[in-house]
Amino acid sequence: MTATGWADEALGLVLRRVGETSEQVGDRFPLYADPAEGRWTTTGRGSWTGGFWAGLLWLRAGRTGSGEDRTAAAAVTARLAPWAEADTATRGLILWYGTALAAGDAAAQALRGRAAEAAVGAFDRELGLVPWGAALGGARLRARTDGVPGLVPLLASAGPEGQAVAAEHVHRHLDLCLPREGTGRPRPAWRLDEAHGWTAEADPAPGWTRGEAWLLLAVADALLLADAPSWRADRLTRAAELLLADCAMPGPLVPPTNAHHADGPFDTSAAAITAVALLKLALVPGAAWSRACASRAEAVLHRLAHDHLTRPGGARPAGMLLDGCYDTHSGTAVRHELVWGDFFMALGLAALLGRVYLRRV
Repeated sequence: MTATGWADEALGLVLRRVGETSEQVGDRFPLYADPAEGRWTTTGRGSWTGGFWAGLLWLRAGRTGSGEDRTAAAAVTARLAPWAEADTATRGLILWYGTALAAGDAAAQALRGRAAEAAVGAFDRELGLVPWGAALGGARLRARTDGVPGLVPLLASAGPEGQAVAAEHVHRHLDLCLPREGTGRPRPAWRLDEAHGWTAEADPAPGWTRGEAWLLLAVADALLLADAPSWRADRLTRAAELLLADCAMPGPLVPPTNAHHADGPFDTSAAAITAVALLKLALVPGAAWSRACASRAEAVLHRLAHDHLTRPGGARPAGMLLDGCYDTHSGTAVRHELVWGDFFMALGLAALLGRVYLRRV
């Protein structure tokens, strides 16, 4: 089967699964599905993953061209509105990916603008970042690698001030998360302690492959936006090179959730996020890594499609991207279908097929 053939087949399966999921979850948001029967655990408000469900619906509408599918996507996107002013850096994940694919939808564009303005307003100039926030529980003054992707392009969409804030936000996270020695695994989570300043948190620890994928995605987004000196493109390039050399390019195409425990559960969602990040890095003008990134991304997506995606004719629904790990520390959904894994796989496949332009998503 040609590259176009296997990718198109896989994308069709994932988006067909979107229709089945929609019927199952109703007006709730899917979070993760058990690998045996495909039943979804859901949330009422979407949590930090709600934008990926909206994004999947927009991808389906783009493939089918159906007005009914666009209406369904718009309805779910509208239900993300309470997150626009919520105190969480994950509003980037929620409201960038939940709206970026909604081409021509005025309400989605207005919601994205409202969220971008609120995010700029949440920027703490003394800390140099938008804090992790308290909306999802825990200490508010934290910095995590999953608080950067999505938020960088969302902030940058708010004009010159937003672009300056986006650059500061990503670089402050690089200050904290990249290894001081210039090589090795990032440290993904930090908390501000009044007595000791920024203190690394024990969980998640270095080696969390999804955290590495999130950071690589944020750096890729920043490089595609870096059209002014404030973005510090040279430093972003060095960060990308480090993450590529130490995290994204070596090792298995589908990594374990913890790079230091190769016998632990896989995380296909980390692989799917990485594939999209690599496809974005392949678009950076003049980058020496372009061909290698594009080739690696295609190899990752091919492996996901052939080894981890359910096919028709089995006991469980077709189009499930299995072997995603929600949280290995608590043992929650360690070999499951994850809504954001489905989203990034579908996005990567659509980009590989030339149906989505990643500079806009």
